Amino acid sequence: EIGLTAKEFEVLELLMLNPNKVYSRENLLNIVWGYEYPGDVRTVDVHIRRLREKVEDEPASPKHIITKRGMGYYFAEG
Repeated sequence: EIGLTAKEFEVLELLMLNPNKVYSRENLLNIVWGYEYPGDVRTVDVHIRRLREKVEDEPASPKHIITKRGMGYYFAEG
């Protein structure tokens, strides 16, 4: 059992329900936080980092929540 915040859960759920689909920071921000969210896209990076710390065996070398350089994040099955 892993304790997640509501936003961490929403991000993880979205990524897991759409494996291998790459989401940009802006896209994740709009989908999870909403278009009117006044925060910065770096909010997404913080949530991804925290998720990796909770779900990855080695957060520095993630096997599930992957960064596609210059594009965004995706969930890799397997």
